[in-house]
Amino acid sequence: MGHGGSDGPAHFKDGCIDLLAGTMGGIANVYAGQPLDTVKVKVQTFPHLYTNWVDCLKDTYGHSGIRGLYAGTLPALAANIAENAVLFCAYGYCQKAVGAVVGHPDPKTMTTLQNASAGGLAAVFAALVLCPTELVKCRLQAARETDPTKKFTPFSVCRDLIKEKGPKGFFVGMTPTLAREVPGYFCFFGVYEGVRYLFTKPGQSKDEIGLARTAVSGGLGGMALWTSIFPADVIKSRMQVSETGGSLAVFRQIMREQGVRGLYKGLLPTLIRTAVASACLFVSYEETSRLLHRVL
Repeated sequence: MGHGGSDGPAHFKDGCIDLLAGTMGGIANVYAGQPLDTVKVKVQTFPHLYTNWVDCLKDTYGHSGIRGLYAGTLPALAANIAENAVLFCAYGYCQKAVGAVVGHPDPKTMTTLQNASAGGLAAVFAALVLCPTELVKCRLQAARETDPTKKFTPFSVCRDLIKEKGPKGFFVGMTPTLAREVPGYFCFFGVYEGVRYLFTKPGQSKDEIGLARTAVSGGLGGMALWTSIFPADVIKSRMQVSETGGSLAVFRQIMREQGVRGLYKGLLPTLIRTAVASACLFVSYEETSRLLHRVL
């Protein structure tokens, strides 16, 4: 990850390649992880209905089959494609910006901490496209528990949001989204690049470690992201589905009703999901990026 380029056209080409490779990574990420993401959102939002994630998985599959587990896939695809395309494109440019500040013109020579800083910075841009699409996804995933008599579609959720709150309704949960994304992607890219560095043999570059090691690096990066930011994600899911007030009010309610454990409700299925999904994300990203750099 990270390709040098000293002039404007090369920077533009790198940005386009990162955008396309991030798009492919986003698609792989959704299809690999969507069923357990649905379970995560339900367990976070309706802790009184689901005492553990396995029961939630069985209940959702028993009631709605595979379609129930893939509820919200369309907005999840939109969210992930938009987020990862913007994230990886911004990450490439942020690597170059951080590299320029610290005197590393080639991103390949940057330290793990410098890569992590570029990831945290890139997350600000990703959050702007992620918040609205993820809000719609969460509403669709929790539709049966919210109102079993009503049929929800991506269009109906968007229409209801605009009717209730106008365009700003799409940015409910923006504060916890930013609180989640910035430190989360600092850890995500930091651990990913750090593990790749540990896998690199003398005289080898991080791009030459192979698919299996890239997948392990991605899986560990994803697990670091979710472990570090899970409480902010629980608060965001509650805000977007239940509309129970601001992030501080939701935090207090969770602590009052469930204690600290409530902030980590649904962490296990999330870690299982992200290990697989992030491995698929980074393998797709790196392989697409390598192919495009070879072809273009």
